[in-house]
Amino acid sequence: MAALLLGAVLLVAQPQLVPSRPAIPGPEASGQPRQQELLRKAATLQDDLRDGAAPNGSVQQLPQTIIIGVRKGGTRALLEMLSLHPDVAAAENEVHFFDWEEHYSHGLGWYLSQMPFSYPHQLTVEKTPAYFTSPKVPERVHSMDPSIRLLLILRDPSERVLSDYTQVFYNHVQKRKPYPSIEEFLVRDGRLNVDYKALNRSLYYVHMQNWLRFFPLHRVHIVDGDQLIRDPFPEIQKVERFLKLSPQINASNFYFNKTKGFYCLRDSGRDRCLHESKGRAHPHVDPKLLSKLHEYFHEPNKKFFQLVGRTFEWH
Repeated sequence: MAALLLGAVLLVAQPQLVPSRPAIPGPEASGQPRQQELLRKAATLQDDLRDGAAPNGSVQQLPQTIIIGVRKGGTRALLEMLSLHPDVAAAENEVHFFDWEEHYSHGLGWYLSQMPFSYPHQLTVEKTPAYFTSPKVPERVHSMDPSIRLLLILRDPSERVLSDYTQVFYNHVQKRKPYPSIEEFLVRDGRLNVDYKALNRSLYYVHMQNWLRFFPLHRVHIVDGDQLIRDPFPEIQKVERFLKLSPQINASNFYFNKTKGFYCLRDSGRDRCLHESKGRAHPHVDPKLLSKLHEYFHEPNKKFFQLVGRTFEWH
């Protein structure tokens, strides 16, 4: 048992698990030497791992990969598909550590406690779609681990807006609360309402610029969410390569469910599909309004393509 605990301590001492800059909100200049600050945090994480070690040798590790977004881009599907890999340990819930001040104030020890138990060879993955559009998050993630690998899944911006509305609409329906039509959100004084939050979330180049201030492009893998829906296997293969995982996920892990209208997963003879809330039909939108939506995103999309050096089949 002592050997297992020693192994956990050695693991946390590795560079990828040691924050490189303060992870607690506050002034950068604390008056404390940088070396002492890093040693203090390393010791704290070592204590956390030592206390939380399981008898089978698994421990909780800070994530080496985070799915940062985008909301309604297919993050849940991506996480479920990635979880088919035996070397991936995924956090079940959206942690909201870096974007919620209440959570962030608890520090890395709290964040660590939210992670699944995993073996040393496994990759711990967390997903919180709101990270991508939260201004403070990139710097905070970088402070924890500048070498972390980031996954970003995107869909056609217009389709993402409709999915965003649909989710909130059904949340109100379930609570038997009224909710305005999508036209009431999209149109104000006869023009497109650019203050609608769902529109802002689809301005990918704005948010991507913020992330690229702290991470080089090769640290971010962009998953084509529309392609993941149509043909998931090739997209997951690209993710495996980006994460330097051995190719373990196969085409046989996916099958098209005609009833649901999208791909489901098959793992060790067990079939499972995403929750019924996924893949809901979008509301009908007047074609002229939809055309305005496509036109609005035309230039922002071009800027995004130039920023990341690739194009997508979006309107």
